[in-house]
Amino acid sequence: MKIRLLAGFVVLGLAAVGCGGATVDATSTASAPAAGSTASASGGGTVKIAINPWVGYEASANVVAYLLKNELGYTVELPEIKEQLAWEGFQTGDVDVIIENWGHPDLKKQYIEEKKVAQEAGSTGNKGVIGWYIPKWMADEHPDITDYKGLNKYAELFKTSESGDKGQLLFGDPSYVSNEEALIKNLELNYKVVVGGSEAALIKSAQQAQTQKKALLFYFWDPHWLFSKTPLVRVNLPAYTEGCDADPKKVACDYPEMDLDKIVSTKFAQTGGKAYELVKNFSWTNEDQNAVADDMTNNGLSGEDAAKKWVEANTAKWQSWIPK
Repeated sequence: MKIRLLAGFVVLGLAAVGCGGATVDATSTASAPAAGSTASASGGGTVKIAINPWVGYEASANVVAYLLKNELGYTVELPEIKEQLAWEGFQTGDVDVIIENWGHPDLKKQYIEEKKVAQEAGSTGNKGVIGWYIPKWMADEHPDITDYKGLNKYAELFKTSESGDKGQLLFGDPSYVSNEEALIKNLELNYKVVVGGSEAALIKSAQQAQTQKKALLFYFWDPHWLFSKTPLVRVNLPAYTEGCDADPKKVACDYPEMDLDKIVSTKFAQTGGKAYELVKNFSWTNEDQNAVADDMTNNGLSGEDAAKKWVEANTAKWQSWIPK
C-alpha cells in the first residue's frame, strides 16, 4: 500500500522513498536452511521474496513461502526490504519476487520497460485502496466531516503538538505511496502531514481514537484486518479519474482502486521453474489475506504458523496454484 499501502498504503503503499544506490539487505528473516543457489526448474533452489513493511504483504508472502517449501521443496528467504530497494534487488540479484505491488508505474517503466530486469507476474486477486480515514464516532457526531470540503471547519479538532497550528494528518512508514502533501496544498486544506513511522503506529492510533473518542485523521489502506475490528469511515476526496494523478505535484484527487499485482525478476521468470509457476498462479481474496494477517497480528501466530493454518483450511483454493 500502503500505494500503497495503501498500501499499500499505504502503502501501503506503496511509491517508495529510498536512498539511491543503497545496498539491499538480503538477510533472511524466515527461511529454511540457505541452499546458496537460485531457484531452478528442477526445484530445490532458493527463492528470495522481499518483505515490504505492512502485514497484508507479509501474509501473502508467508503463504507462498510455505507452499514453496512444503509442496515444492524450495528454500525461501524473506529479506525485509522497503519498496524501492526491493525493485533495485531485481537488478542486483537480491530479490526474485515482490508478492504485492501497489501500482508504481514509475518503477515499472524503469525496471521492466527500460532495464528489462523485472516482469509482471499477474494479479494477486487483491483489490487495494488507499484513503483518508476517521474513527466512526467522529462521523456520527459531525456528518459533514466525511467530505474533504468540511475538513477545514474541523481542523482545530485535529491539532497536535506535532502539527502546530494546523490539523494533523497522520501518515505511516515514510516509504509508503503518498500524495498527501500535494492533496493538502492543492485542495487548500489547513493540515500538516505528521509521520507516525509504521503500520503499527497507525493501527494503535486508530484503535485509541475510536475507543477513547479522540480526534484522528489518518492515512490507511484496504485490504486490512483492522476494518473488521475497529469501525472507521473514509473521508471523500475528489473522485479519481484517469490521469488525475499523472503529475505528482498537481494531484487533487483520491487514490484509485488498484488491482494489486506480482513482480518478479526476469531471471526468475526464465529459470525459476515450478517456483515461478506457483508465484504466477497465486491469487486469493482480500478476506483470505485479512484472515492470515489477523492471525499474525492479533492471535499470536508466527507468519509460518498463520500460513500453515490457512493452507490446511483452504486446500481447494491453493491446489490449483501448484504446478503439475
